[in-house]
Amino acid sequence: MKSLHLAGADDLERLLPMVVSLQAERQQQPDEALITAALTPLLEGAPQGAAWLIGPRKAPVGYVVVSFGWSLESGGMTGTIDQIYIRPAVRSRGMGSEALFQLTQALRQGGVTALQMEVAQDDEHLKRFCRRARLQDRHATLMRCPL
Repeated sequence: MKSLHLAGADDLERLLPMVVSLQAERQQQPDEALITAALTPLLEGAPQGAAWLIGPRKAPVGYVVVSFGWSLESGGMTGTIDQIYIRPAVRSRGMGSEALFQLTQALRQGGVTALQMEVAQDDEHLKRFCRRARLQDRHATLMRCPL
């Protein structure tokens, strides 16, 4: 059963509440205008990234957003999981793992050579999830400069 669906422009109203929920879980102050501005180009087909709905298309239980980049080390186009979210009431049922499996298959077919995700050092639950999905710890620290 396919549990992953590429999101389009008409899916904003399904995605927005879940993104807001994830930010609230992380004790962040959600800014719906900023979220909408960031999601809209992806939903309209911008080549820099894409969003997928997890679960039934009309009533998704989660989402995953991937941005694309280029890596000489990886031999070409790479994907970075920016966010993955499953509604709390249905977590730990394997839906996220199944979606990530389907995502890696689709990305591989699309020419993506590697998939990565930033994980906090103290987030053991997310690290276990990533390991089950075959993401490996590179023992590197991602450093960032806001522009």
